[in-house]
Amino acid sequence: MRAEVDILDIFISNSRGETEEVTSMKKRVYEVAEDIKMPTKELIAFLKKEGISVKNHMSTLDEETIEIIKVAIDEERKREKRAIDEEIKIVPIDKLPSLKELAEQLGLPLSKVMQQASKFGKVSSVEKELPWDIAEKVYEQHHIKVNLSSKLKKILKTKKTKIVEPTSTIKSPVITIVGHVDHGKTTLLDVIRKTKVTKKEAGGITQHIGAYVVNLKNNRFVFIDTPGHEAFTSLRSRGVKATDIVILVVAADDGVMPQTIEAINHARAANVPIIVAINKVDKANANADKVKKELSKYQLVSEDWGGDTLFVEISALQNKGVDELLDLISLQAEMLELKANSELPAIGVVIETKLDKRKGILVSVLIQNGHLNIGDYFVVGTAYGRVRSIMDDMGKLINYAGPSTPVEITGFNKMPNAGDIFQAVANEHFAKIIINERAIEEKRIEKKEEERVSLESLFEEMKKGKIKELNIILKADAQGSLDALQESLSTLSSEEVEVKVIHGGIGSISETDIMLASASNALVVGFNVTIESNAQKIAKNEKIEIRTYNIIYELIDEIKAALQGLLKPKLKEIIDGRAEVRNIFKIPKIGIVGGCYVIEGKISSKDHIRVFRKEEKIYEGKEFSLKRFKEDAKEVFAGYECGINIEKFDDLQVEDTIVFYNFQEVKR
Repeated sequence: MRAEVDILDIFISNSRGETEEVTSMKKRVYEVAEDIKMPTKELIAFLKKEGISVKNHMSTLDEETIEIIKVAIDEERKREKRAIDEEIKIVPIDKLPSLKELAEQLGLPLSKVMQQASKFGKVSSVEKELPWDIAEKVYEQHHIKVNLSSKLKKILKTKKTKIVEPTSTIKSPVITIVGHVDHGKTTLLDVIRKTKVTKKEAGGITQHIGAYVVNLKNNRFVFIDTPGHEAFTSLRSRGVKATDIVILVVAADDGVMPQTIEAINHARAANVPIIVAINKVDKANANADKVKKELSKYQLVSEDWGGDTLFVEISALQNKGVDELLDLISLQAEMLELKANSELPAIGVVIETKLDKRKGILVSVLIQNGHLNIGDYFVVGTAYGRVRSIMDDMGKLINYAGPSTPVEITGFNKMPNAGDIFQAVANEHFAKIIINERAIEEKRIEKKEEERVSLESLFEEMKKGKIKELNIILKADAQGSLDALQESLSTLSSEEVEVKVIHGGIGSISETDIMLASASNALVVGFNVTIESNAQKIAKNEKIEIRTYNIIYELIDEIKAALQGLLKPKLKEIIDGRAEVRNIFKIPKIGIVGGCYVIEGKISSKDHIRVFRKEEKIYEGKEFSLKRFKEDAKEVFAGYECGINIEKFDDLQVEDTIVFYNFQEVKR
């Protein structure tokens, strides 16, 4: 035990066997948190922010120290209250609003207000007036102070609604295992799965529903089954947190690889805590310290090196260290203080969907909060239905599912999408109203181009104060180029906008890069790399801007110019017309003249030209003359003949095609 222990280390230390002093210290921290009426993790975060360390004895948090903490926290709460008070709006109310009217008042989607109202009581209609106790709570959530009319005050005296205050219970953590290919993610998943089933039962697991539950040492864990699953990446772009903890698997014999970095950046962007599992420590060439050193470059520093990231050394193949990993997950979940309320209507996330010939549409859902029963009505995206059956991760039919429970559900009117929010509602009428609203909203979004960051709009958005940071996904052809670009881009930050490379990697621009850009509203920049075809399609659909360069200074200068509002107009090539050579004339003092027929568009003497012979380009330039009946011509339209003489080019032949083009400025 070190002479002095950081407040966070008090909670980490139990992974190595606690001393009585540490146990007492932990108890003391819990007591102080309760006394101050502050969640333990917030107290720890506050102490760390204030730089308060404690020695490994409970007397360190003496009464004098506690009073200092109380005063500091009280001041911070007052500041927060002042900030909230400044935001509060006062709204006069002379009648109880319906759910629909309340949504209109708040300027929010009906489905969102319905979800908020459901936290405080049962709401079965969007048209009927809401019980005042429920409406009042929703107003409070949006910092709205209501001014009740005297008439309404009298009415409310005779109407009372019992509030369903959230009676929170501890929520099981949802975990995703990520890492580079061949580093042992699948093996680790298999080992964890086998801890809860016999070989005889293992077949049931293979019919997985995208997630499964593990019960060990009185702890319950939920694992999202597919590493890098859509529930971990694309959901984030919709503001959905599909996982609570990320396990980053890194092979001790291989170290940090491109997909390792990619996984770190995804977890960081999702604001999810990372536990590092250094795998394959049983191999002869394993080097755990080398892995720790490499990961420290990405701000993942193990606590024995003075950091605060939880590390564990394992061998998934030999089932060594897996129990310790599960202990760390329990510890991290304890620190997060995950809560759920099983009394509320179910809210969850669609993990997978499939069509069964006998059962119809089967949808895997991770229930995140609330409860789901057979017969409940629900909405999912623009689909809805009534629960006909619920099956758990072991293939067993059940009647009820609570928080942090993966289930497979039937009863959908159409196939939803992976990543859609699943929400239980009061009745079918309620569901249809929400679905119609969402369908209208989808059409509106289709018509209006989604706002995405681009270099063209960057300066204007900065001036309006809409953009405070420019997120960049950077791909390069070599590590040297990547390092140089990252260093150069980091110097472009200013008071107005921070330039952040949220992911850098080697190789072509991939589908995963676009997914991360979509989730983080980032610009994708490539240096001497290609763009995968599927990535191009997704970028077009998601309206993600991709910029590729072959010269480093051009890349830096263009982003710098955009930040300064000096980006020059972009030139876009426009094909004006095409002509076909049908005769060749040799004219003294002039040279070769092609007798041409304009087959498409309009050609002009101001155009640039390219000459093609059987699809091979043989000339490009703009020094040529255009004639009609021995007279100079400015332009010739399709369907007419003309003569064309190209300076310093005497190789024109019959059947050659001449393409006429120009450039048009595109506003940046």
